[in-house]
Amino acid sequence: MEASALGPARRGRRRTRVAGSLFSRAAILLFISSFLVRVPSSVGHLVRLPRAFRLTKDSVKIVGSTSFPVKVYVMLHQKSPHVLCVTQQLRNAELIDPSFQWYGPKGKVVSENRTAQITSTGSLVFQNFEERMSGIYTCFLEYKPTVEETVKRLQLKYAIYAYREPHYYYQFTARYHAAPCNSIYNISFEKKLLQILSKLLLDLSCEISLLKSECHHVKMQRAGLQNELFFTFSVSSLDTEKGPKPCADHNCEPSKRLFKAKNLIERFFNQQVEILGRRAEQLPQIYYIEGTLQMVWINRCFPGYGMNVQQHPKCPECCVICSPGSYNPHDGIHCLQCNSSLVYGAKTCL
Repeated sequence: MEASALGPARRGRRRTRVAGSLFSRAAILLFISSFLVRVPSSVGHLVRLPRAFRLTKDSVKIVGSTSFPVKVYVMLHQKSPHVLCVTQQLRNAELIDPSFQWYGPKGKVVSENRTAQITSTGSLVFQNFEERMSGIYTCFLEYKPTVEETVKRLQLKYAIYAYREPHYYYQFTARYHAAPCNSIYNISFEKKLLQILSKLLLDLSCEISLLKSECHHVKMQRAGLQNELFFTFSVSSLDTEKGPKPCADHNCEPSKRLFKAKNLIERFFNQQVEILGRRAEQLPQIYYIEGTLQMVWINRCFPGYGMNVQQHPKCPECCVICSPGSYNPHDGIHCLQCNSSLVYGAKTCL
C-alpha cells in the first residue's frame, strides 16, 4: 500500500458534555454544514498522480531487438501501440521483398483476427487488449538489403503485458463526541452522516464506503470519561473499465474528481467546527471533535496484477499483469512468487 498522510493530526479543544437535545440537533448541524459546502472553491491538481506511464510520440511505434525481448505495455481494453517487425537500424532502411510472420502464445497471428491486426508493413496492432493476450510474441522477418544480395532472416521477440491503473482511493478517519456507546442515537447519526457525505459527492461520481465505526470510552485529563465515535470511511471513483465515463471533460478524470471530493469533505468538517464555535446555545450530544480528521491516499492493484519497478521500469506505477511464476490473490500491490503458476494474471498459486 502506498499512502501519504497530509500531516500529523492535532487534537483540538474538547467540550464537555452538557444537557441538550440528542440526535435532532446533530442532524440539523450536519444538514446546515452540507449546504454550506455544496459549492467547491477553485480546485488544484494532485501533486502525485497514479498514472505515471504515458505513451509518447516516440513510443507509439515500438521497434524490436535481436538481443533480448522488448517489453510492451498495453492498457487493458485499449488499443496497443504499433509493434514493428524491424530493429532500430532497419526502421528507416529500404527492405526488398519483405515478409513478416507473427506468432503469439496461441500460435500464428493472422491479419483477419478481430482483436489483432497485422498491417501491410508488418506491424502488430491490438484493438481491444485483454488479459489472455499477454505473453511472448515473435516476428520472423525475411528481406533483401539489395536486389543482388541473398535473403536475410531475423527473429524479433516482444514480451507484451496487459496493465491497468491502480485502484486508488482516499481513506478518512474522524472522531465524534457521542452518546452512550449502547445508544441508538449513535447508529442513527452514523447513517445520517453517510447519507449527507454521499449527497455531497453525488455530482462527482464518487462513492463513500464505511470501513469501520466503533464507540469507545476515552478518559480525558480534565473532562473525565467521555464517549467517542471513531469513523473510518473511504472515497473512491465509480468509474468502470468498460462503462461510460461520467463526462468527457479532462477535469472529470478520476484523480481530479477524487481531489475535489477530498476538498469538499475537508471543508465539510471545518464548517462543523466553525458553526459550533458560533453557537450561543447548548451543544448537541453528538458533535465532531476538532482536529481529528485524517486522510491517506492509497494505491492498490486488482487481483492478478502488481507493481514492480525493477521488472517494469518503464511502467513503474502501473499495475502490470503478473507473469508466469507469480500471482496476486487479493488487492495488494505486488505479485508474489509461485513456481507452479504457469499463466499470466494468476490469482491463485496452484
